Amino acid sequence: MHRRRRPLRVVVRRTVVAASVVLAVGLAGCAGGRAPSVDPDPDKPFVLEGISGLTEIAQLTGPDAMNDTASVSVAGTDLGSMVNVGDKTFFLFGDTFGERDPESIGGQGGFWRSNVAAWTTDDDPTDGIDFEGWVEDDIGLAGPLIEGDHDANGAGGEVTKIPTYGFAIGDTIYVSYMSVKFWGEPGAWDANRSALIVSRDDGTTWSPVDGVEWPGDSNFIQFATAQVTEGGEDWIYFWSIPSGRFGGVQLMRVRATEAAVEDQSSYSYFAGLDGEAPQWSDEMTDAETIVEGTIGELSVMWSTYLERWIMTYSDAGSAYIREGITPWGPWGEAIELVPGSEYPGLYSPYLNPRYVTEDGRRIHFTLSLWDPYNVFWFSADLDRAD
Repeated sequence: MHRRRRPLRVVVRRTVVAASVVLAVGLAGCAGGRAPSVDPDPDKPFVLEGISGLTEIAQLTGPDAMNDTASVSVAGTDLGSMVNVGDKTFFLFGDTFGERDPESIGGQGGFWRSNVAAWTTDDDPTDGIDFEGWVEDDIGLAGPLIEGDHDANGAGGEVTKIPTYGFAIGDTIYVSYMSVKFWGEPGAWDANRSALIVSRDDGTTWSPVDGVEWPGDSNFIQFATAQVTEGGEDWIYFWSIPSGRFGGVQLMRVRATEAAVEDQSSYSYFAGLDGEAPQWSDEMTDAETIVEGTIGELSVMWSTYLERWIMTYSDAGSAYIREGITPWGPWGEAIELVPGSEYPGLYSPYLNPRYVTEDGRRIHFTLSLWDPYNVFWFSADLDRAD
């Protein structure tokens, strides 16, 4: 048990940007716009030739960050996947520590919370992201959305609950998490299950979604999500990997309604193609792998610039990007996005369609660094074939 020291409350602020910048960034991100439609034609050419202009823009969390995260007792944290809800964007962080020795590396420290979340309406990603508030506990510090048991003895308990991604149905916010059973060697861990939590009050309070979960030994433990229109209906697609960073990607979907999301039987799994037509099965064991490899902490979005899907993830110490013709593929060859030789200990490159500029050519994304165990903000340009 760690004694909680109450620092000053976080100051809520709004970054004011010129109207022209708001227009350019907001439209490029297609935030709040229509979900992309699926064109099932697999024969379109790949158009992503490479990445250029990689830039580290800012540190978002921890000491020396652009945000005063000490005020909410966030000294070290990681991840930072994002979910857009109206004009707000929530940033979902993993294991969070309020007290850390300056020499600490990785997830160490006092006042441990399994997950926390910040929010913002900052829609100009070019100079970093200003956090305007946090999901708070009863004394105004960054509080867990759902706390883990913190039983680290590996005897069948739960070490922590790590958020993997989020999505919204109207004003209702869902966050997926994995219940971690045991931390193994670097990049390897065991899970009890994955599941969902929900907030119906703008992220103030959260509760489990009863009856919806996936087993810990399945390929459906860590997710990336996007809303997709197919066959005239709106769906939530889940690109999914197992626990750890040593598995490939499989795909499932559910209709984009609260009733469907909260009903386990409503989920279906991509089970291959019949010609060009995707086949969906009610059986998880029928799911086919759509991207082979050792994929870690993935993110997927529709690129309005490429008019293709893009997937980012970590693998073997570097961050990569791939281009997809349809949600199920084919997916192109991996292109290095951030070299591990320049950023040792990197992981979790997370995209958001709200945060693109230059007519979608420039993507902005979060990236975690194991040392100093905090989250950073990067940008890079997509180089498209003529």
